[in-house]
Amino acid sequence: METELIITALAILFLILLSGFFSGSETSLTAASASNMHKLAREGNKRATLVERLIGDAESLIGAILLGNNLVNILASALATSVFIQLFGDVGVVYATMAMTVLVLVFAEVLPKTYAISNPDNMALTVAPIIRVIVFIFSPAVRAVQIVVRATLKLFGIDITDQQRVLSPHDEIRGAISLQAHEGGLVKEHKDMLASILDLESIQLEDVMVHRKNVEMINADDSLQEILDQVVQSPYTRLPLWKEDPDNVIGVIHAKDLLRAMKARDGQLEQITLEEITQKPWFVPETTSLQEQLSAFLDRKLHFALVVDEYGALMGITTLEDILEEIVGEITDEYDTHQTGIRELKNGSIIVEGTTPIRDLNRQFNWTLSDEEATTIAGYIIDLAQAIPLPGQKFAINGFTFEILRRRRNQITSIRILPEQLEG
Repeated sequence: METELIITALAILFLILLSGFFSGSETSLTAASASNMHKLAREGNKRATLVERLIGDAESLIGAILLGNNLVNILASALATSVFIQLFGDVGVVYATMAMTVLVLVFAEVLPKTYAISNPDNMALTVAPIIRVIVFIFSPAVRAVQIVVRATLKLFGIDITDQQRVLSPHDEIRGAISLQAHEGGLVKEHKDMLASILDLESIQLEDVMVHRKNVEMINADDSLQEILDQVVQSPYTRLPLWKEDPDNVIGVIHAKDLLRAMKARDGQLEQITLEEITQKPWFVPETTSLQEQLSAFLDRKLHFALVVDEYGALMGITTLEDILEEIVGEITDEYDTHQTGIRELKNGSIIVEGTTPIRDLNRQFNWTLSDEEATTIAGYIIDLAQAIPLPGQKFAINGFTFEILRRRRNQITSIRILPEQLEG
């Protein structure tokens, strides 16, 4: 009798350990980093490939683990109940319930899952070969359970046959970036850069282009000496060339082409023709996404394009640098004269130019101003106010106070922004 009790106790202990294995395996396999497993699999790690396959059929994986876990837990409870009844009579059922609850909770659930969640990738790689065998053995029973479950759900009008992803891959990546930034795993600059890469498909050229009123251009009727002087004085290396009308852009002059032509003719400008230093203009629609334009720049090996609307009218220019700045922020060199147009005051208020993009403000100050109806902060105020405000006017909008500082004709040129927490 005593030997039988010892054997039964050892069997119960083994079953609890087995239950802990199932619990830890479930946690590690579901919590393992899919991206890390994919990376390891591509590097030739066979266990990582196995983990990917198991995770790929999550329904079969979870079904097999739950089936095994329940089998060993129920069997362990039944054996414990038998032992305690032999020792204490009918009240042994109560003792067995209490003892097994503590043992299963601590050693078969909390302990293995705590370890697994703290080291999911390594544990997933370790248990994958064993779990694969268990999934194979239990697969007929799991399939039967799946059929019953799906049939039962259909009775309640729920069909999971054609399940679809709720979130797109971009949304999942964006959520992971946001989570890591919130938990301190990413600094703000890196978070902004990663998020901006995901935004390239949804942002159009009209949102980032240099507007035509701010574009420096060359008149084709100017003399070559005047053109040379303008190119030398300009901070830009590429300048659009127009004839008769600024909307009629006939080419683009690159400073290097002009210098090469001058060198070839020993600096004799009168021997240079305008055609030989003029590149063919490249026109792109303003509705082109930044992702498409970036690919086009790379394919054509060009850095400069002219943006037109649906009627073919010139709207502005865009460069490869403009797109890169959407990712990494403002890029400046020793010849740049452009200012960001954002100035923080000691009292916490912010002075901005009217042409400042809303995206730049949101990125710099973690604001959530909508840029769906307007690209610039001036456009944002005009859209919400339904008027062109005068200097001195203030507007309280969406938790901010906007004060118009300067206006030129119909354009708001300077604005003071007071965040809600600084008001009063």
